[in-house]
Amino acid sequence: MKARFLRCAGVRSRARRASTVGLFLTLFASAANAQGTQEQRRACTPDVYRLCAGEIPNVRAITACLRRKRASLSEACRSVFDQAGG
Repeated sequence: MKARFLRCAGVRSRARRASTVGLFLTLFASAANAQGTQEQRRACTPDVYRLCAGEIPNVRAITACLRRKRASLSEACRSVFDQAGG
């Protein structure tokens, strides 16, 4: 019984985290003074998980984290920041 609960809790946690990242990416696009495209959101999602997952759900903290770790960003996400002037 406990194992099943833990599996369900893990699924809910992943679903919550995925929706939080989706929300972040939507807000991130607004914070960058541009409407983020699906392509731009897709470019930075892996970097958010890889480099800044501890900042979720704080949008400003995630954006600041990605800027601090610019040298570690994927080329795709770095180009999103270049386009946004960040």
